[in-house]
Amino acid sequence: MRRAERLYSGDQVMAAVARMAGEITAALGESDPLVLCVMNGGLVLTGLLLPRLDFVLRVDYLHATRYRNRTHGDELQWRKRQDHDLRGETVLVVDDILDEGHTLAAILDYCRVQGAARVCSAVLVDKCRPRTVELRPDFIGLEVPDRYVFGFGMDYKGYWRNAAGIFAATDD
Repeated sequence: MRRAERLYSGDQVMAAVARMAGEITAALGESDPLVLCVMNGGLVLTGLLLPRLDFVLRVDYLHATRYRNRTHGDELQWRKRQDHDLRGETVLVVDDILDEGHTLAAILDYCRVQGAARVCSAVLVDKCRPRTVELRPDFIGLEVPDRYVFGFGMDYKGYWRNAAGIFAATDD
C-alpha cells in the first residue's frame, strides 16, 4: 500500500471510545460482566475501553480469525478459546470491526452455546456494506464506507494496527 485516506483522526476515535464506554457502563455496569477481547484486532479497543469502564468486571480473550494478515477473509480459524467458563455469565465481546459479520457471529454463537446468560458485542467500526449475516453490534464506535480500513487495532496485511487514526487503503 502506497497511499491511504484518513477517515477519522485519533481525536475522533477517542471521542467515539468515550461515548461507547458510557453506553456500555449504562447497559452493563450492574452485571459483573466478563469482557472477551477478540485478538488481535480487539486489543486496542479493549485497552482503550477498560480504564473508562468504572465498574467491576473480568477480562479474558479469545483468538478467532478469518483474515490471517490478508485483505480478504477465508474460513474461520480458532487459535485460542477463553479460559473462563461462560455458563451463566454476562459476556461483552469486543472486536475491531464488523465487516462481513462471519467472525463476530460465530464468536457470539459460540458464547451462547457455552452457556452465557447474556451476550453483547462492541466494535470500534461498523463497515457500511451488505451482509449475508444478520448482525447488529450492541455498541458501535464509528461507521466507515465499504473500503479496506486500518488503524486503532485493524491491520493492513499485518501492519498498521498502531496507526493513530482510521484510514482507508487507496491502492493494494
